[in-house]
Formats: sequence, C-alpha cells, structure tokens
Amino acid sequence: MPGPEQTVRPEETVSGGEAVQDGGSADVIVVGAGPAGSTAAAHLARTGLDVLLLEKSAFPREKVCGDGLTPRAVKQLTDLGIDVSEEAGWLHNRGLRLISGHRSVEFDWPELSAYPGYGLVRRRADFDELLARKAASLGARVVERANVTGPTLDERTGRITGVTAKLGEERRPVAYRAPVVVAADGNSTRLSVAMRRYRRTDRAMGVAYRTYFTTPRHDDRYLEVWLDLRDPDDRARRQLPGYAWVFGMGDGTANVGLGVLDTAGTEADWREVLRRWCDGLPPDYGYTPDAVTEPIRGAALPMGLNRAPHYADGLLLIGDAGGTVSPGTGEGIAYAMESGRYAAETIVQALARRTDRGRELALRAYPQALRSAYAGYFALGRLAADMLGRPKLRGAAGAAGLGHPALLKAAFRLMANLTEPNSKDALDRLLHLLGRVAPGK
Repeated sequence: MPGPEQTVRPEETVSGGEAVQDGGSADVIVVGAGPAGSTAAAHLARTGLDVLLLEKSAFPREKVCGDGLTPRAVKQLTDLGIDVSEEAGWLHNRGLRLISGHRSVEFDWPELSAYPGYGLVRRRADFDELLARKAASLGARVVERANVTGPTLDERTGRITGVTAKLGEERRPVAYRAPVVVAADGNSTRLSVAMRRYRRTDRAMGVAYRTYFTTPRHDDRYLEVWLDLRDPDDRARRQLPGYAWVFGMGDGTANVGLGVLDTAGTEADWREVLRRWCDGLPPDYGYTPDAVTEPIRGAALPMGLNRAPHYADGLLLIGDAGGTVSPGTGEGIAYAMESGRYAAETIVQALARRTDRGRELALRAYPQALRSAYAGYFALGRLAADMLGRPKLRGAAGAAGLGHPALLKAAFRLMANLTEPNSKDALDRLLHLLGRVAPGK
C-alpha cells in the first residue's frame, strides 16, 4: 500500500507560521479507511477517478465490533470482487440463534434473489485492512498515518476544497485539494463537526462492548444473540435495552459482547455488566477468566442517520460519520458499506456533469438515496429502541414472553432486514407496512 512519501509533493506554503506541504489534488478525498470509506474509495477508483483515501492509523488496527457479517454485508463484499470463501480466511455462518429465557431457536438466513443465504465472520483488524487494500488495488491512493486536522474552505462560498492533515510519526503538516470530500472518519467525525454537522440529540445513542475468549465452540455456524439481557448484579433483574452475543471466530476463540441500543436513562458499568454476564454462560462455552484473550473494549453506536445534512457544501457523510448504524439492532458494517456505495455512485454521476449547477444537483441526491433505503426500516428500529428504552415497556415485553417462537421470528426478521420484493410472507408484508407508517420517517 502506498505510503505518504508516494503522495506528498515537495511544494510548500506557510500557514500560521507553519510550513505546510502541498499534497497535491485528487478528484475525491475520502477521510477514513473503515468499511464505509474503503468501500466508497473502491467504487470510485474502479470508475477511473483519482481517489485519495486518508487513514489516521496504520494497518492492521483494531476496532470494537462483533465481527459478524450478515448477508447484506456479504453482498457488498462480492460486489467488490472480494473472495469470501472459507479458503480465503472467512468463517461462513448459517443464520442467527436467538436465546431468550429458557428458549433457543435457530433461524437460517433466507436464500433471496438479492442476497446470499449465508453470513461471515472475520476480525475487524484483518477485515478493514483487506478492504483498504482492495481499494488500493483498484487505483485508490491510500495514505496511512494521515491524521486529518480539518477542512480547507472557499472563503467566498464556504464550500470545502480539501483537507489538512498531519502525516506520519513526525506529524508533518500537509494540505490536499479536491472538489468533493467524503467524511468516513467514524462517530467522532472531527471533519463533520468542523463543517458544522452536529449529532441529532433526538436520536438514540447506543454503545457496544466486547472481548474475546478461547472456547471449544469457536466454529459455531450460528451467530448467537441473547435477547433477554439483564445485569446479574441487579436484584430486581430488570431487562436492559439491548442484547448480548457470542460469535465463534473459527480460530479457537469467540467474540463475546453486548450492545445497548439506547443508553438514555440507563446508568451502568457496562464492562462490569459484560464481565458478570459472561460468568453466567453455560459451562460448555469454556468461559473462565483465564480464557480471556483481550481486554474489554467499548465504542459508541451512532444510529438512525443521527447527523445531518448528509450532503452540503461539497462534503458527504457516510458510515458512522453519518449515523448509519441500525437503531433496532446495532448492525453497522453492512449499512456503512452500502452508504459508501451510494455516495460513490452519486459522486460519479456528479463529476460527469458539465456545469457547477449540474454537479451540485447530482450531489444533492445522496441524502435522498439514504432516506429511500433506510427511512422506513430505521424508523421502525427507532420505535423498537424507544420501547426498549422505557423500563415499563421492557418489563411488559419480558412478561409477554420474549421467548415465544412468534416473537423470536419477528425479532429475527427485524434484525436481518432481509426481504424478497413482492413477498407473499405475511410477516414480511407487516414489517414493510410498519416501516412505511413508522413515526419520524
């Protein structure tokens, strides 16, 4: 993968008494080489555009994640031409095992016209590097250890014209130029904040915590989700607004974690909740303190398109920077990759226009593409998250029996978000209807 010295040019300017190297120009700058940024860069580069992908860390680097990929993410990987065979290092899974109370039910991923009937597991450190290298192989110029410090703006219009960055361990200041910039720099998204794109406080914010432990169940072919999440130290045994998971990695270990879909009004030491929850796993999981291979780490889940506008003044927001995590399930990778693809397709069309007005009109289609794809489903997810965020409703759901097969089937369909167009299945039609009429769309 090219390093900074292959993209930085020797010209220098002086800004605020500091020498700033001119890093040159590109058709598009993508800030952040996570799943969203690398997917966008790959799709842009394969059309022949000059794409600069800036990553603040060096690969491989770790990210907090469950490491489980649904068929939606598999589709995005295969569309990029990535080999997802088990021989290439992927663990295939058949579906979800949902556990609530004393009931466990397995649901296989459906075989659909648009999506394959299997999911995948791969560690994020490996996964993210693979995607970045795919973007590079398609022609994107990938620069690692490029910590973007802010946008450069047209003083007359306020439009973004590039970014400034600190390169390498020596933090050498560099400026890059491009007519279009994509923010894929995660939940904190310093670039978006600098452009006054603030998080919507009316949207739920979730958190995820995870660790790894050695287990004889490491090659489990189902992603295991425990819906009835409770704090073992809570004497009242109140249900928490989220779920826990155990995903076998196929390498002798499992990724175990919890996702809390709405932290409002819920105060807890989530690391300790996860630690104590793990203590209660059945003996055959092999979970003991000695089996832990990595410390518990946590991250925020920016959900439900919680930062806006997703396009303005030459800047598009994708992935966590745009809040594309599902508010109903906490799934993020598939939607991050999809948003990266939507952004790339929009930019390709925009840069093919012959006038500034035409380019701007084309770029403004990106937020509509996100709304068309996610508004109904995310609104339904927000409704579910809101219900989980209310103690009385959580208690009523528990009393109604989350372990009932029909309720588990509905939970699976909601978590999977995999439906066939014009399906005759009654539950599919109901979820479509709820998505269309859910409030806040």
